Amino acid sequence: MLLDKIKITLQYIMPKHAISRLMGKFAAAEAGWFTTKFIEWFIKTYKINMSEAKLKNATDFKTFNDFFTRELEDGARNIDNDETTLCYPVDGAISQQGDIENGQLIQAKGFNYSLQSLLGGNEEDAKLFEDGKFSCIYLAPKDYHRIHMPMAATLRKMIYVPGELFSVNPLTAKNVPDLFARNERVVAIFDTAHGPLSMVLVGATIVASIETVWAGTITPPTGKDVFTWTYPASGVDAIHLKKGDEMGRFKLGSTVVSTFAAGMINFNNEAGPETVTRLGEHYADICEKQAM
Repeated sequence: MLLDKIKITLQYIMPKHAISRLMGKFAAAEAGWFTTKFIEWFIKTYKINMSEAKLKNATDFKTFNDFFTRELEDGARNIDNDETTLCYPVDGAISQQGDIENGQLIQAKGFNYSLQSLLGGNEEDAKLFEDGKFSCIYLAPKDYHRIHMPMAATLRKMIYVPGELFSVNPLTAKNVPDLFARNERVVAIFDTAHGPLSMVLVGATIVASIETVWAGTITPPTGKDVFTWTYPASGVDAIHLKKGDEMGRFKLGSTVVSTFAAGMINFNNEAGPETVTRLGEHYADICEKQAM
């Protein structure tokens, strides 16, 4: 369609980083009545279910960021605590998921992208997930925007990868090659009792910032350099997260791509592209040979 082509073309030519920085300043501003009115408009436009939020009224939030990263009330989501399963890490919808074949992940029909590029370019990191599985979940504006752990894990590495800020909505995913390995992102690589896990938090147009619970807002200097942080496997400085624990959040929405080692898990066979996900529900099963 002509309108779709126009939307994609505009993304290539508009100053995405400048727009995102400007939106970030507004989202972080305590603008009083204007912030409240904007939140009210957002709730109405995107049909957000505020009954499940801990704070339920637009006036409860000082900034748009506070609203967008709102906490859910106790009991709004139940974490599946079965040790042989993984739970969904976010509310959203599955974009694609399946096998990693020849170092490639599926973005959309006709578009694949590189596992190594997605993880920041390090060959050794990519080898951890050769012939494994991946899952890509898109968070729409209406969704809860905190990201949780699908299984218990210990953080071993975090990587900040600079990049573009294309939208990550389904239209863009079908039309912009290498989208998730092209956009700015934060990669977290974990050890688990069943093998390595990565969770890639992908930035997008007007995503003001990405946070993790262990490092806060990830804001390396502007430029083309990849930044890497490593963490101990044990000791007082080790970062252990339980299944269902919060691990990060988006200040304005985006996508999470998870990768798993070969033979580690099998996805819920009732789920696939466009399946709606809810935090805590059944995501995947740990393969028997990997179970402890």
